[in-house]
Amino acid sequence: MVRMRITALAGGVGGARFLRGLVHHLQRTEQHGHRAEGPDGGESPGPSGRAGGLAGGLGPAGPVELTVIGNTGDDITLHGLRVCPDLDTLAYTLGGGVHEEQGWGRAEETFAASEELARLGSGPDWFRLGDRDLATHIARTRWLSQGGTLSQVTARVGQRWGLPERGVRLLPVTDDPIETHVVLEDAAGGERAVHFQQWWVQDRARTPALRFTVAGLDRAAAAPGVLDALRQADVVLLPPSNPVVSIGIILGVPGVRDALRGTRAPVVGVSPIIGGAPVRGHADACLAPLGVEVSAAGVAGLYEDFLDGWLVDTADAPPAGGGYRSGLVVRTRELRMRDALGAEALAGAALQLALELR
Repeated sequence: MVRMRITALAGGVGGARFLRGLVHHLQRTEQHGHRAEGPDGGESPGPSGRAGGLAGGLGPAGPVELTVIGNTGDDITLHGLRVCPDLDTLAYTLGGGVHEEQGWGRAEETFAASEELARLGSGPDWFRLGDRDLATHIARTRWLSQGGTLSQVTARVGQRWGLPERGVRLLPVTDDPIETHVVLEDAAGGERAVHFQQWWVQDRARTPALRFTVAGLDRAAAAPGVLDALRQADVVLLPPSNPVVSIGIILGVPGVRDALRGTRAPVVGVSPIIGGAPVRGHADACLAPLGVEVSAAGVAGLYEDFLDGWLVDTADAPPAGGGYRSGLVVRTRELRMRDALGAEALAGAALQLALELR
């Protein structure tokens, strides 16, 4: 019997590290008799300062089922291969194969194929694919060409990384191809569009974005299992992922936002902004075209129609009676995931808040 169903919406590095921390937290809780215990073995207080954590809200014993809905708006075709950066970062991180310093790509990677492609003059040269990483993309492209869906392919990649054994089900938000593009001003004062990855990786988001467009989004359908995972969840979590081009793309797939509005589960998010700046990446450059303030409160406003709880950094403690909509429960704590134990503690705090809101 399943003890609890957790569903999370996630982008790449930040979301993957948070979710790995969540898996470790759940494993530790299981090992210590359903108590929320800190990484040092002592009972870990929840956001309200109480100890005990999970004991009061889980019901009959059984496994925790974690469904991760991954962003596919970053997907791109390179060298004829279909690349899904966020799905791969989630699989590699949760499966123990990620390059820890980068937070993406494979550990102990080599780049012989990319170097030879460069010698052949076969670009692009701004997005290098490692040799181990290439194997994933080759297999994905082959399986897709044979008629497999992205959900089926992602399940096979997840099996390679042992996700089912960890109690994790990784789903793409949609099986339909979608791609995010960035509209920029050209030298003549007109407009040009580039793939999001080119703007993010090559340009490093230095050129101000006028707006974002997502090809195929209006025709996309949620992948099998996505809407049910949201509707049937006991807890829904939003890890600290980019609110515009990660979480925002997931929310843009028809049916997803409605499912979040209608779920009975508490929806708890973690701010990706600390002290007016993104924890990592270029979330500030993504918020600017929307006219959204680069702050924890600004990001919460993007989710206000379904968000129940919001974790913000101590640097962003809200003023008394201001900054957030009425009814939203806002808690403050250290948000930086400086190491694996920090990620585990943060994930545990988010889960604890969700269980309190149940």
